Amino acid sequence: MTTPRCLTIAGLTLFGMASTFFASSQLAAGNDAAQSARSLTVSTIAAQTGSLSDAKELRVYFGTYTRGGKSEGIYTAVMSLDDGSLSEPVLAGKETNPSFLAIDPIKNRLYSVSEVTGENGKPTGGVASHMIERKTGQLSLLNRQPSGGAGPCHVSVSKNGKALLVACYGGGTVASLPISDFGLLWQAESNIQHTGSSVNPQRQEGPHAHSVNLDPQNHYAFVADLGLDQVVIYRFDADAATLTPNNPPYVKVPPGSGPRHFVFHPSGRFAYVINEMASTVTAFEYDSNAGKLTAIETISTLPADFEGDNSTAEVRVTPDGRFLYGSNRGHDSLAGFAIDSETGRLKLISHQSTLGKTPRNFEIDPTGKFIIAANQASDSVHVFRIDAKTGVLQPTGHSRKVASPVCVKFLLPAES
Repeated sequence: MTTPRCLTIAGLTLFGMASTFFASSQLAAGNDAAQSARSLTVSTIAAQTGSLSDAKELRVYFGTYTRGGKSEGIYTAVMSLDDGSLSEPVLAGKETNPSFLAIDPIKNRLYSVSEVTGENGKPTGGVASHMIERKTGQLSLLNRQPSGGAGPCHVSVSKNGKALLVACYGGGTVASLPISDFGLLWQAESNIQHTGSSVNPQRQEGPHAHSVNLDPQNHYAFVADLGLDQVVIYRFDADAATLTPNNPPYVKVPPGSGPRHFVFHPSGRFAYVINEMASTVTAFEYDSNAGKLTAIETISTLPADFEGDNSTAEVRVTPDGRFLYGSNRGHDSLAGFAIDSETGRLKLISHQSTLGKTPRNFEIDPTGKFIIAANQASDSVHVFRIDAKTGVLQPTGHSRKVASPVCVKFLLPAES
């Protein structure tokens, strides 16, 4: 017997085998969020990604930590594609510790984690679905669901918009949640507990799933687990929103590395994981037929003469696939590398100060012109221009104050 899916919104738990049941029930009840979501679905075609070549500005969202009371949730601003200047960030939606965000392929819904260790007396955090009001950037909450583990710290949305994947650092779990046609989250269809440990008894006493990313084909999911020194690999069914262990089930990184975040090269031939504890990046060759990663090399993100404490955080590749950047917390910099298009190997270009403290996250804008770096400990975001020929970063002089910024996401323009 198939277990019916469960959906929770506004404190009401509903059961059904399809999202149409929820939609009709909620619309009959006059639920504003569901009605807005339905209108959004009807206008899906109009919300497809517009032309970046015509865009003069892009909306950007900032996820934050709200602990300490300085932040209230998710903030938004608009960045000029001419000079990288940012409008004053404003609160887009109130959330508790929305430390990581994902925007769906239709580009009109935003998903966020609530990075807490417990909710409603259970050892789990939460994930939330929001509708984006494009004109103002404001967010309307659609619904929330448990993340399936404590301390959710990373989310990804499938390319068909039918599933949300979440990694939980505290619980060492990864889950996949179906998304209804109306943008609402069902309870997790898959929730997998990692097991094991690695060589560092303080940081690697157990599993710590730190990120989950899908391959370009949407066939495999890759979970960087800091506690296991592994990138764990799953087969992904995009329509059913399910995860199953792959064969091979994982790839190892050097002991004590602490893999954190993961990114694919635009070609799909290579992938990279940034290792938090060792301050390194490991490059892989990718076999898309088998979901297999083969290590190519591991390279430091730090200058040879640096002797202080450091941990890495984010890793990104430019849209043209020529450059890779990784953030250093301690050295407080972005390390830039040139990518060999034939081998996937990395060559250090430069280190650029992020002009603040603890750059936990950064993002490259979809045109590949600018990077916004989020300095968690100095409550600031700074914009850098990417030299298209050399990959060297240049400060634009543009920055804004954002309390405890820890995630940066751009919203692509809609078709007019």
